[in-house]
Amino acid sequence: MKSGTLLAGGYVLGPEAERGAMASLHRARDVSGRRVAAKRLLDERHAERQRIEARVLRSLDHPRVVKVLDLVEDPAGRYLIMEWVDGVTLARVLARDGDPGLPPDHVLNWTLQAAEGLAYVHEQQTVHRDVKPQNLMLSPDRGIVVVDFGIARTFTHEGTMEIGTPGYMAPETYAGGAVTARTDVYGLASSAWTLIAGHPPPLGAPGPLAGATPALTQALRAALAVDPRERTPSMAAFAEALGGRLRGGDGRDMAVVIDIDPSRRPLLESVVRTVAGVFDAAASSLALVRPGGSLLYYAAWGAGAEEIVGRELDPGRGIASRVIENGRPQLVADVHDDPDWDAGFAQRTGFVPSSMMLVPLEGPDGPLGVLSMLDRRDGRPYDVEDLGRARLFARLALDALLAGRDAEPETRTTG
Repeated sequence: MKSGTLLAGGYVLGPEAERGAMASLHRARDVSGRRVAAKRLLDERHAERQRIEARVLRSLDHPRVVKVLDLVEDPAGRYLIMEWVDGVTLARVLARDGDPGLPPDHVLNWTLQAAEGLAYVHEQQTVHRDVKPQNLMLSPDRGIVVVDFGIARTFTHEGTMEIGTPGYMAPETYAGGAVTARTDVYGLASSAWTLIAGHPPPLGAPGPLAGATPALTQALRAALAVDPRERTPSMAAFAEALGGRLRGGDGRDMAVVIDIDPSRRPLLESVVRTVAGVFDAAASSLALVRPGGSLLYYAAWGAGAEEIVGRELDPGRGIASRVIENGRPQLVADVHDDPDWDAGFAQRTGFVPSSMMLVPLEGPDGPLGVLSMLDRRDGRPYDVEDLGRARLFARLALDALLAGRDAEPETRTTG
Protein backbone atom coordinates (compact mmCIF):
# COMPACT_ATOMS: atom_id res chain seq x y z
CA MET A 1 0.00 0.00 0.00
CA LYS A 2 1.32 3.43 -0.98
CA SER A 3 2.81 5.67 1.69
CA GLY A 4 0.49 8.55 2.55
CA THR A 5 -2.72 6.53 2.23
CA LEU A 6 -5.41 7.75 4.65
CA LEU A 7 -7.17 4.90 6.46
CA ALA A 8 -10.47 4.84 8.32
CA GLY A 9 -10.01 6.29 11.80
CA GLY A 10 -7.66 8.98 10.52
CA TYR A 11 -4.50 6.87 10.41
CA VAL A 12 -1.98 7.84 7.73
CA LEU A 13 0.25 5.09 6.40
CA GLY A 14 3.98 5.62 6.16
CA PRO A 15 6.56 3.41 4.44
CA GLU A 16 6.47 -0.36 4.78
CA ALA A 17 8.90 -1.54 7.45
CA GLU A 18 8.60 -5.33 7.13
CA ARG A 19 6.71 -7.92 5.08
CA GLY A 20 5.86 -11.53 5.85
CA ALA A 21 3.60 -14.22 4.44
CA MET A 22 0.62 -13.29 6.65
CA ALA A 23 1.13 -9.55 7.21
CA SER A 24 3.09 -6.43 6.38
CA LEU A 25 4.12 -3.75 8.89
CA HIS A 26 3.97 -0.03 8.12
CA ARG A 27 5.06 3.04 9.98
CA ALA A 28 2.01 5.27 10.43
CA ARG A 29 0.57 8.22 12.34
CA ASP A 30 -2.74 8.74 14.10
CA VAL A 31 -4.97 11.84 13.93
CA SER A 32 -2.85 13.62 16.54
CA GLY A 33 0.37 12.96 14.62
CA ARG A 34 1.59 10.34 17.09
CA ARG A 35 3.68 7.57 15.56
CA VAL A 36 2.03 4.15 15.49
CA ALA A 37 2.65 0.82 13.78
CA ALA A 38 0.06 -0.45 11.28
CA LYS A 39 0.14 -4.16 10.59
CA ARG A 40 -1.77 -5.09 7.45
CA LEU A 41 -3.40 -8.51 7.86
CA LEU A 42 -3.16 -10.19 4.47
CA ASP A 43 -5.12 -13.38 5.14
CA GLU A 44 -8.78 -12.59 4.49
CA ARG A 45 -9.93 -16.11 5.38
CA HIS A 46 -9.85 -15.38 9.11
CA ALA A 47 -11.40 -11.90 9.21
CA GLU A 48 -13.86 -12.68 12.00
CA ARG A 49 -11.16 -14.30 14.14
CA GLN A 50 -8.99 -11.21 13.65
CA ARG A 51 -11.82 -8.91 14.75
CA ILE A 52 -12.48 -10.93 17.88
CA GLU A 53 -8.79 -11.29 18.67
CA ALA A 54 -8.17 -7.56 18.35
CA ARG A 55 -10.80 -6.84 21.02
CA VAL A 56 -8.91 -8.98 23.49
CA LEU A 57 -5.49 -7.66 22.55
CA ARG A 58 -6.64 -4.07 23.10
CA SER A 59 -7.28 -5.00 26.74
CA LEU A 60 -3.66 -6.06 27.36
CA ASP A 61 -1.71 -3.35 29.15
CA HIS A 62 1.81 -4.01 30.47
CA PRO A 63 5.09 -2.08 30.05
CA ARG A 64 6.78 -5.13 28.51
CA VAL A 65 3.99 -5.81 26.02
CA VAL A 66 3.28 -3.69 22.95
CA LYS A 67 -0.07 -1.90 23.25
CA VAL A 68 -2.65 -2.79 20.61
CA LEU A 69 -4.73 0.32 19.90
CA ASP A 70 -7.24 -0.48 17.17
CA LEU A 71 -8.36 -2.70 14.33
CA VAL A 72 -9.11 -0.67 11.21
CA GLU A 73 -11.23 -2.13 8.42
CA ASP A 74 -10.73 -0.02 5.32
CA PRO A 75 -11.18 -0.53 1.57
CA ALA A 76 -7.38 -0.46 1.48
CA GLY A 77 -7.20 -3.46 3.82
CA ARG A 78 -7.50 -4.61 7.42
CA TYR A 79 -4.89 -3.09 9.76
CA LEU A 80 -4.00 -3.84 13.37
CA ILE A 81 -2.83 -0.54 14.90
CA MET A 82 -0.21 -0.77 17.66
CA GLU A 83 1.90 1.69 19.59
CA TRP A 84 5.23 2.48 17.98
CA VAL A 85 8.12 1.17 20.08
CA ASP A 86 11.46 2.89 19.55
CA GLY A 87 14.36 0.48 19.55
CA VAL A 88 15.86 -2.46 17.72
CA THR A 89 14.85 -6.11 17.64
CA LEU A 90 17.13 -8.66 19.28
CA ALA A 91 17.43 -10.32 15.85
CA ARG A 92 19.10 -7.15 14.57
CA VAL A 93 21.26 -6.89 17.67
CA LEU A 94 22.46 -10.44 16.96
CA ALA A 95 23.13 -9.66 13.29
CA ARG A 96 25.02 -6.50 14.23
CA ASP A 97 26.99 -7.59 17.29
CA GLY A 98 27.00 -11.40 17.31
CA ASP A 99 30.37 -13.17 17.31
CA PRO A 100 28.69 -15.49 16.47
CA GLY A 101 26.43 -15.02 19.52
CA LEU A 102 25.97 -12.37 22.20
CA PRO A 103 27.23 -12.28 25.82
CA PRO A 104 25.20 -14.76 27.91
CA ASP A 105 24.73 -12.29 30.77
CA HIS A 106 23.09 -9.79 28.41
CA VAL A 107 20.87 -12.50 26.95
CA LEU A 108 19.89 -13.70 30.42
CA ASN A 109 18.79 -10.21 31.43
CA TRP A 110 16.75 -9.75 28.25
CA THR A 111 15.17 -13.18 28.65
CA LEU A 112 13.99 -12.41 32.17
CA GLN A 113 12.47 -9.13 31.00
CA ALA A 114 10.64 -10.88 28.14
CA ALA A 115 9.42 -13.51 30.60
CA GLU A 116 7.78 -10.76 32.69
CA GLY A 117 5.73 -9.61 29.72
CA LEU A 118 4.82 -13.12 28.61
CA ALA A 119 3.85 -14.17 32.14
CA TYR A 120 1.38 -11.28 32.21
CA VAL A 121 0.01 -12.30 28.80
CA HIS A 122 -0.48 -15.86 30.05
CA GLU A 123 -2.27 -14.62 33.17
CA GLN A 124 -4.73 -12.97 30.78
CA GLN A 125 -5.45 -16.34 29.12
CA THR A 126 -3.50 -15.53 25.95
CA VAL A 127 -0.53 -17.17 24.24
CA HIS A 128 1.73 -15.23 21.87
CA ARG A 129 2.67 -18.30 19.74
CA ASP A 130 5.45 -16.61 17.78
CA VAL A 131 8.11 -15.70 20.34
CA LYS A 132 11.41 -15.16 18.52
CA PRO A 133 14.25 -12.59 18.48
CA GLN A 134 12.45 -10.63 15.73
CA ASN A 135 9.52 -10.09 18.11
CA LEU A 136 11.59 -8.99 21.11
CA MET A 137 12.28 -5.26 20.88
CA LEU A 138 15.11 -3.68 22.87
CA SER A 139 13.87 -0.19 23.73
CA PRO A 140 16.22 2.44 25.19
CA ASP A 141 13.65 3.54 27.78
CA ARG A 142 11.65 0.34 28.43
CA GLY A 143 14.08 -2.51 28.01
CA ILE A 144 12.60 -5.57 26.32
CA VAL A 145 9.10 -5.19 24.85
CA VAL A 146 7.27 -8.19 23.37
CA VAL A 147 5.79 -7.13 20.03
CA ASP A 148 3.75 -8.48 17.11
CA PHE A 149 0.58 -9.91 18.61
CA GLY A 150 -1.17 -10.20 15.26
CA ILE A 151 -1.41 -13.98 15.56
CA ALA A 152 -1.73 -14.32 19.33
CA ARG A 153 -4.30 -16.86 20.49
CA THR A 154 -6.10 -17.71 23.68
CA PHE A 155 -5.44 -20.91 25.61
CA THR A 156 -7.42 -23.74 24.05
CA HIS A 157 -7.84 -27.44 24.50
CA GLU A 158 -8.51 -28.02 20.82
CA GLY A 159 -6.13 -28.45 17.92
CA THR A 160 -5.08 -25.20 16.29
CA MET A 161 -3.63 -23.96 13.05
CA GLU A 162 0.12 -24.19 12.59
CA ILE A 163 1.21 -20.62 13.28
CA GLY A 164 4.70 -19.50 14.18
CA THR A 165 8.25 -19.48 12.85
CA PRO A 166 10.30 -22.65 12.16
CA GLY A 167 13.25 -22.86 14.53
CA TYR A 168 11.28 -21.22 17.33
CA MET A 169 7.92 -23.03 17.14
CA ALA A 170 7.24 -25.56 19.85
CA PRO A 171 7.01 -29.07 18.35
CA GLU A 172 3.36 -29.51 19.33
CA THR A 173 2.31 -26.62 17.09
CA TYR A 174 3.52 -28.43 13.97
CA ALA A 175 0.90 -31.10 14.56
CA GLY A 176 -1.87 -28.68 15.52
CA GLY A 177 -1.57 -29.61 19.19
CA ALA A 178 -2.82 -27.70 22.21
CA VAL A 179 -1.34 -24.23 22.71
CA THR A 180 -0.40 -23.38 26.31
CA ALA A 181 2.05 -21.25 28.26
CA ARG A 182 4.62 -23.99 27.60
CA THR A 183 4.44 -23.12 23.90
CA ASP A 184 5.82 -19.65 24.62
CA VAL A 185 8.33 -21.04 27.14
CA TYR A 186 9.79 -23.06 24.26
CA GLY A 187 9.84 -20.01 21.97
CA LEU A 188 11.60 -17.83 24.56
CA ALA A 189 14.13 -20.54 25.42
CA SER A 190 14.82 -21.09 21.72
CA SER A 191 15.30 -17.34 21.29
CA ALA A 192 17.74 -17.19 24.20
CA TRP A 193 19.71 -20.15 22.83
CA THR A 194 19.85 -18.49 19.40
CA LEU A 195 21.10 -15.21 20.81
CA ILE A 196 23.90 -16.96 22.72
CA ALA A 197 24.91 -19.51 20.08
CA GLY A 198 24.23 -17.45 16.98
CA HIS A 199 21.82 -20.06 15.60
CA PRO A 200 18.60 -21.81 16.73
CA PRO A 201 18.94 -24.95 18.88
CA PRO A 202 18.62 -28.37 17.25
CA LEU A 203 15.34 -30.13 17.88
CA GLY A 204 15.56 -32.75 20.57
CA ALA A 205 18.58 -32.73 22.86
CA PRO A 206 20.70 -29.60 22.32
CA GLY A 207 24.41 -30.09 22.92
CA PRO A 208 26.81 -27.81 24.81
CA LEU A 209 26.20 -24.07 24.65
CA ALA A 210 29.50 -22.23 24.33
CA GLY A 211 29.98 -19.48 26.89
CA ALA A 212 26.97 -20.44 29.01
CA THR A 213 27.21 -21.78 32.55
CA PRO A 214 26.04 -25.37 33.16
CA ALA A 215 23.05 -24.03 35.11
CA LEU A 216 21.98 -21.75 32.25
CA THR A 217 22.43 -24.53 29.71
CA GLN A 218 20.35 -26.93 31.80
CA ALA A 219 17.58 -24.37 32.29
CA LEU A 220 17.36 -23.82 28.53
CA ARG A 221 17.38 -27.54 27.80
CA ALA A 222 14.51 -28.13 30.22
CA ALA A 223 12.53 -25.36 28.55
CA LEU A 224 13.23 -26.89 25.11
CA ALA A 225 11.85 -30.35 25.89
CA VAL A 226 10.04 -31.77 22.86
CA ASP A 227 7.21 -33.18 24.97
CA PRO A 228 5.33 -30.22 26.51
CA ARG A 229 4.48 -32.36 29.54
CA GLU A 230 8.21 -32.56 30.34
CA ARG A 231 8.91 -28.91 29.56
CA THR A 232 9.30 -26.09 32.09
CA PRO A 233 5.63 -25.31 32.80
CA SER A 234 5.50 -21.52 33.12
CA MET A 235 7.40 -18.28 32.71
CA ALA A 236 7.74 -18.02 36.49
CA ALA A 237 9.31 -21.48 36.66
CA PHE A 238 11.57 -20.65 33.71
CA ALA A 239 12.73 -17.44 35.39
CA GLU A 240 13.44 -19.32 38.61
CA ALA A 241 15.47 -21.93 36.72
CA LEU A 242 17.46 -19.08 35.17
CA GLY A 243 18.23 -17.75 38.66
CA GLY A 244 15.79 -14.84 38.51
CA ARG A 245 12.38 -13.91 39.81
CA LEU A 246 9.55 -12.24 37.94
CA ARG A 247 8.26 -8.91 39.16
CA GLY A 248 4.47 -8.90 39.31
CA GLY A 249 1.73 -6.32 39.52
CA ASP A 250 2.80 -4.06 36.64
CA GLY A 251 0.04 -4.89 34.17
CA ARG A 252 -3.69 -4.28 33.96
CA ASP A 253 -5.75 -7.31 34.92
CA MET A 254 -8.48 -8.12 32.40
CA ALA A 255 -10.69 -9.54 35.16
CA VAL A 256 -12.95 -6.97 36.86
CA VAL A 257 -15.00 -7.69 39.98
CA ILE A 258 -17.60 -5.53 41.73
CA ASP A 259 -16.58 -3.87 45.01
CA ILE A 260 -17.44 -6.59 47.53
CA ASP A 261 -15.85 -8.45 50.41
CA PRO A 262 -12.17 -8.79 49.39
CA SER A 263 -12.15 -12.41 50.50
CA ARG A 264 -14.60 -13.25 47.70
CA ARG A 265 -12.83 -11.40 44.90
CA PRO A 266 -10.35 -14.18 44.03
CA LEU A 267 -13.18 -16.67 43.57
CA LEU A 268 -15.18 -14.44 41.23
CA GLU A 269 -12.06 -13.48 39.28
CA SER A 270 -11.17 -17.14 38.95
CA VAL A 271 -14.60 -18.06 37.59
CA VAL A 272 -14.66 -15.49 34.78
CA ARG A 273 -10.96 -15.86 33.96
CA THR A 274 -11.06 -19.65 33.85
CA VAL A 275 -14.26 -19.92 31.85
CA ALA A 276 -12.80 -17.54 29.26
CA GLY A 277 -9.69 -19.68 28.97
CA VAL A 278 -11.50 -23.01 28.86
CA PHE A 279 -13.95 -21.84 26.20
CA ASP A 280 -11.59 -19.68 24.14
CA ALA A 281 -13.77 -16.62 24.74
CA ALA A 282 -13.01 -13.01 23.94
CA ALA A 283 -15.04 -12.04 26.99
CA SER A 284 -16.96 -13.66 29.84
CA SER A 285 -19.28 -12.42 32.55
CA LEU A 286 -21.10 -13.55 35.66
CA ALA A 287 -24.48 -12.01 36.50
CA LEU A 288 -26.46 -12.92 39.64
CA VAL A 289 -30.18 -12.54 40.28
CA ARG A 290 -31.16 -9.78 42.70
CA PRO A 291 -34.38 -9.36 44.69
CA GLY A 292 -37.00 -8.30 42.18
CA GLY A 293 -35.56 -10.41 39.38
CA SER A 294 -33.00 -8.09 37.84
CA LEU A 295 -29.53 -9.34 36.92
CA LEU A 296 -26.44 -7.65 38.36
CA TYR A 297 -23.08 -8.22 36.66
CA TYR A 298 -20.70 -9.08 39.48
CA ALA A 299 -17.62 -10.07 37.47
CA ALA A 300 -16.33 -10.03 33.91
CA TRP A 301 -13.17 -10.75 31.97
CA GLY A 302 -11.89 -9.40 28.67
CA ALA A 303 -13.25 -6.79 26.30
CA GLY A 304 -15.83 -4.51 27.93
CA ALA A 305 -15.25 -5.91 31.44
CA GLU A 306 -14.84 -2.56 33.18
CA GLU A 307 -17.98 -1.20 31.55
CA ILE A 308 -20.32 -4.12 32.29
CA VAL A 309 -19.38 -4.89 35.91
CA GLY A 310 -21.81 -3.19 38.28
CA ARG A 311 -24.49 -2.75 35.64
CA GLU A 312 -27.98 -4.09 36.20
CA LEU A 313 -30.22 -5.65 33.56
CA ASP A 314 -33.92 -5.13 34.22
CA PRO A 315 -36.19 -8.20 34.50
CA GLY A 316 -37.31 -9.58 31.16
CA ARG A 317 -34.67 -7.71 29.16
CA GLY A 318 -31.98 -9.38 27.12
CA ILE A 319 -30.93 -12.92 26.34
CA ALA A 320 -29.56 -13.43 29.86
CA SER A 321 -33.00 -12.76 31.34
CA ARG A 322 -34.48 -15.35 29.00
CA VAL A 323 -32.01 -17.90 30.34
CA ILE A 324 -33.16 -17.10 33.89
CA GLU A 325 -36.83 -17.33 32.95
CA ASN A 326 -36.69 -20.69 31.17
CA GLY A 327 -33.74 -22.18 33.07
CA ARG A 328 -32.14 -23.50 29.88
CA PRO A 329 -28.69 -22.78 28.43
CA GLN A 330 -28.57 -20.91 25.15
CA LEU A 331 -26.38 -21.01 22.05
CA VAL A 332 -26.62 -17.79 20.04
CA ALA A 333 -24.83 -18.01 16.69
CA ASP A 334 -25.56 -14.37 15.79
CA VAL A 335 -26.85 -12.02 18.47
CA HIS A 336 -28.30 -9.65 15.89
CA ASP A 337 -30.78 -12.33 14.80
CA ASP A 338 -32.03 -12.98 18.34
CA PRO A 339 -35.33 -11.25 19.20
CA ASP A 340 -34.25 -10.75 22.84
CA TRP A 341 -30.92 -9.15 22.01
CA ASP A 342 -30.62 -5.86 23.92
CA ALA A 343 -28.38 -3.90 21.56
CA GLY A 344 -28.61 -0.73 23.63
CA PHE A 345 -27.31 -2.45 26.76
CA ALA A 346 -24.39 -3.96 24.81
CA GLN A 347 -23.48 -0.66 23.19
CA ARG A 348 -23.36 1.03 26.59
CA THR A 349 -20.73 -1.50 27.67
CA GLY A 350 -18.61 -0.75 24.59
CA PHE A 351 -18.54 -4.38 23.43
CA VAL A 352 -20.98 -5.81 20.89
CA PRO A 353 -20.29 -9.53 20.37
CA SER A 354 -21.21 -11.69 17.40
CA SER A 355 -22.01 -14.95 19.17
CA MET A 356 -22.70 -16.05 22.73
CA MET A 357 -23.12 -19.07 24.96
CA LEU A 358 -25.10 -18.60 28.19
CA VAL A 359 -25.55 -21.11 31.01
CA PRO A 360 -27.86 -20.71 34.04
CA LEU A 361 -26.50 -21.24 37.53
CA GLU A 362 -29.23 -23.42 39.03
CA GLY A 363 -29.45 -23.22 42.81
CA PRO A 364 -31.69 -25.37 45.01
CA ASP A 365 -34.46 -22.73 44.91
CA GLY A 366 -34.13 -21.73 41.25
CA PRO A 367 -31.68 -19.86 39.02
CA LEU A 368 -29.02 -17.86 40.85
CA GLY A 369 -27.54 -16.23 37.79
CA VAL A 370 -26.04 -16.58 34.34
CA LEU A 371 -22.54 -17.34 33.14
CA SER A 372 -21.90 -15.91 29.66
CA MET A 373 -19.14 -16.56 27.13
CA LEU A 374 -18.89 -14.12 24.22
CA ASP A 375 -17.21 -14.63 20.84
CA ARG A 376 -15.05 -17.72 20.54
CA ARG A 377 -11.69 -16.46 19.37
CA ASP A 378 -11.37 -18.76 16.39
CA GLY A 379 -14.35 -16.91 14.88
CA ARG A 380 -16.74 -19.88 14.99
CA PRO A 381 -19.95 -19.99 17.04
CA TYR A 382 -20.18 -22.25 20.07
CA ASP A 383 -21.73 -25.68 19.55
CA VAL A 384 -23.58 -28.37 21.48
CA GLU A 385 -20.36 -30.00 22.68
CA ASP A 386 -19.24 -26.66 24.14
CA LEU A 387 -22.61 -26.32 25.82
CA GLY A 388 -22.25 -29.64 27.62
CA ARG A 389 -18.85 -28.65 28.99
CA ALA A 390 -20.18 -25.24 30.01
CA ARG A 391 -23.00 -26.80 32.02
CA LEU A 392 -20.45 -28.97 33.82
CA PHE A 393 -18.29 -25.91 34.55
CA ALA A 394 -21.33 -24.08 35.94
CA ARG A 395 -22.13 -26.95 38.28
CA LEU A 396 -18.55 -27.09 39.54
CA ALA A 397 -18.59 -23.35 40.28
CA LEU A 398 -22.05 -23.27 41.83
CA ASP A 399 -21.28 -24.29 45.41
CA ALA A 400 -18.69 -21.56 45.80
CA LEU A 401 -20.94 -18.93 44.26
CA LEU A 402 -23.84 -19.78 46.57
CA ALA A 403 -21.89 -18.32 49.47
CA GLY A 404 -22.00 -14.87 47.88
CA ARG A 405 -25.64 -14.62 46.87
CA ASP A 406 -26.61 -12.30 49.75
CA ALA A 407 -24.09 -9.52 48.96
CA GLU A 408 -25.74 -6.16 48.26
CA PRO A 409 -23.20 -3.86 46.54
CA GLU A 410 -23.76 -0.44 45.03
CA THR A 411 -25.01 -0.69 41.44
CA ARG A 412 -25.39 1.30 38.28
CA THR A 413 -28.86 0.78 36.85
CA THR A 414 -29.51 1.09 33.12
CA GLY A 415 -32.66 0.82 31.07
